[in-house]
Amino acid sequence: MSARLREIYKNEVFGSLKEKFAYPNPMQVPKLEKITINMGLGEAKDNAKMMETAVEELALISGQRPVVTKARKSIANFKVRSGMPVGCKVTLRGDNMYVFADKFFNIVLPRVRDFKGVSKNSFDGRGNYSVGLKEQSIFPEIVYDKVDKIKGMNIIFTTTAKTDEEAQELLKLLGMPFEK
Repeated sequence: MSARLREIYKNEVFGSLKEKFAYPNPMQVPKLEKITINMGLGEAKDNAKMMETAVEELALISGQRPVVTKARKSIANFKVRSGMPVGCKVTLRGDNMYVFADKFFNIVLPRVRDFKGVSKNSFDGRGNYSVGLKEQSIFPEIVYDKVDKIKGMNIIFTTTAKTDEEAQELLKLLGMPFEK
């Protein structure tokens, strides 16, 4: 599968960003650097099978094997020991990143019930954007009948933009549906 979004970036988005923000150097034009998908599974400390299914589902969604994240500190109130598996994450770069972003903007987000667009307030002040999903079943790779428990995830779009305004324009031109 070729990265259709990368071609759109090269042919359309790059030029319009350079023109809008009047960058003197083409290396200043913002671009997507990486996409990180994170699933926190606090309940996995009691159920090892849940961690396996989460890793499998995240691998299906992203097309890349996720890394199991472990607790850094012991927290007695949550019955968590240091080194216990508490989630999984995957970092996408290159073609995998563009293929996932294309699928996310054009297939996944329109499948969200009562979807009016993603919030413009989820930028971090340094040009990165994060969006949270409540369930993994909106991805077409997940078979709904095989889902044992609904799990949410965070998706972080890391860009080279210096400001939120530049990052928002970049994501908008790539196809991110922001709310009006």
